[in-house]
Amino acid sequence: MSGLANKSREYVDGTTISVAIIGRDARGEVVVSACNDQFLQMISGARSDLHTFPIPLDALLPDHPSSELRERLHGCFASGAALELEQAYEFIEGVHRWHLSLKPLRYANGATAQEILVTGFDNAPKMHLTRELEVSDSRFRAVVDSAYDAIVTIDEQHNITLFNRAAENLFGYKSSEVLGQRIEILLPERFRANHSRNVKQFADSVQMSLRSITPPRMDESNSVYGRHRDGTIIPVEIAISKIKVDGVIEFTAVIRDITERAQLMDLLKKQAATDALTGLPNRREFLDFVEKVLSTDEILSVFILDIDYFKKINDSYGHDIGDEVLRVLAKVVTSSPHGSMRFARWGGEEFVAALPGTDSRSAHAIADTLRQRFEQLDFDHAWRVKPIPFTVSIGVVTRDAGERDVDALMRRADRALYQAKESGRNRVEVGQP
Repeated sequence: MSGLANKSREYVDGTTISVAIIGRDARGEVVVSACNDQFLQMISGARSDLHTFPIPLDALLPDHPSSELRERLHGCFASGAALELEQAYEFIEGVHRWHLSLKPLRYANGATAQEILVTGFDNAPKMHLTRELEVSDSRFRAVVDSAYDAIVTIDEQHNITLFNRAAENLFGYKSSEVLGQRIEILLPERFRANHSRNVKQFADSVQMSLRSITPPRMDESNSVYGRHRDGTIIPVEIAISKIKVDGVIEFTAVIRDITERAQLMDLLKKQAATDALTGLPNRREFLDFVEKVLSTDEILSVFILDIDYFKKINDSYGHDIGDEVLRVLAKVVTSSPHGSMRFARWGGEEFVAALPGTDSRSAHAIADTLRQRFEQLDFDHAWRVKPIPFTVSIGVVTRDAGERDVDALMRRADRALYQAKESGRNRVEVGQP
């Protein structure tokens, strides 16, 4: 048996795993015929050069936890010719955990096994790696679920594969309801038809290539719209990353709700174009509107309106009442049914109006109707004091054919207004080309 033991030992010493050949001596005692150092260190902490083979197994094994190994070995020997057993289990040595396989070798006349090949490997690194992966996964899940922004991942078929808690709050769906669903469920209907094409273009774009080497960022160019479960349209910003997982492309989007910011931006834009006192469009907004009309060949009339002797109103009643007069004038004009007229505050006590599609004669009639309403106080208003009488002077002009210069047009209207004042105020004058 010593020759066989030497060959077996040469074989097993060349491997990096724990390997042993277990047999039985003439008395039927279980012995280790050959093994490598890893096997001895596994079960006893010794080295093979400290022993002469064969080694009685009981001399190597501690009482605990090796009783299961003894039972497994006896089971293999007793299984007979028809038995080919490969049994894996965990063996504890110190802080290590070993995974062992027992396989019967060479049968005599189809009866019982003569030897058993035992192989094993230290399971601790695998368990450590598993724990690390579990910790990493738990950390990832914790970060994703605690993120303030919604995080949504889709696969190549645009099916949702990840949907965090912030996404549930943003879109109104539970994760279980959308996983496996196409991403279009989160889009307004008008964007759904072209979404697949847009994703492909985005994935193939230079911008996407640049983002693969630079951190994704959110800015106005990434502002899009999502759709809540109840149909509400949600303005959002989005940063998208494209990654490959096991050769499969995934897109992960970090989505930020910008509803409040969008509302603030709308408010700021409105404020930038609105006169704070009267709520009318301001001078710049009015000029932009007139320039757009002048870029066409549409008929256009404009007028400038000025409150007569407004300084006397301020001096007699105070600036608060003067401001009230300005607000009353704005309210009366904007409540008058004059179609597409754009009325704005020009500055101080001056106001302007643009009347697209209105010729000089009709513009004069509209202006004079307004003048008469103010002269007669023909409107309802709950004055803070007694009703304040005031009149207005108005200068009206109509664009010449092909006229494009807004400044020239407004200068002509201003001259017409000056003529109305010089002619006695409380009147409408039509300017000449």
